[in-house]
Amino acid sequence: MSQPCPYLDAPTPLAFAHRGGAAAGDENTAEAFARAVAMGYRYIETDVHTTADGVPVVVHDPTLARVAGEPARVAALSMADLATVRVGGAAAVPRLEEILSAWPGVRFNIDVKADGAEQATVQVVRRTGAERRVLLTSFGDARLARLRALAGPQVATSLGMREVARLRVTSLTGLPMRVPVGAVAAQVPLRHAGVPVVDRRFVRAAHRLGLQVHVWTVDDAATIRRLLDLGVDGIMTDHLEVLRDVYAERGHWPG
Repeated sequence: MSQPCPYLDAPTPLAFAHRGGAAAGDENTAEAFARAVAMGYRYIETDVHTTADGVPVVVHDPTLARVAGEPARVAALSMADLATVRVGGAAAVPRLEEILSAWPGVRFNIDVKADGAEQATVQVVRRTGAERRVLLTSFGDARLARLRALAGPQVATSLGMREVARLRVTSLTGLPMRVPVGAVAAQVPLRHAGVPVVDRRFVRAAHRLGLQVHVWTVDDAATIRRLLDLGVDGIMTDHLEVLRDVYAERGHWPG
């Protein structure tokens, strides 16, 4: 990258609270995010769908079955209806705008999960002035392309699935690769379909292209240590204490 990316303007390796730390029993809630922030996390991974009336909300699944025991689809509910769904007395699904506004010093990694949610998500990012502290991503390559077109190069994105595949080929063959404008990181699992993704060649190829490597979702200390030894730039975890403790032993934990 020709200029530093504001989203990545922090010492590496970055520590990401995946869905706010899903191992605690809840995920993608204001309470989960508050716990992560209280522990010292300044990067939070989250997910977005939109309601029937076009409100971006923070939830991973397309239905409420897993998080609230309700079979309803998020996209079929109005925001007013969704706001009545409670888990343990708290709102089960918060609005994205509410979350971005609540923690102005925290950086959010936002995985847009549904087609049609792109424009409303970008509008909320702009309305909250969060352009410099969010990264937008998606498993859908076409969806990610729409996000980039709507948000512009000033909003960070990660590589899409096909782009990651090209990066893997580049790491193995040395063939050239063009990095999309605005892309700042390859966010990848340890392996895909049983095939390893992250190794030293992959990390080196990404770094040569000016990309960071963030690995998800890693919950055991031994694997975290191995990834740090490979030189990855960030790790996403459900088990916040495990990642924090390994980072602390390596001198990486902030503060």
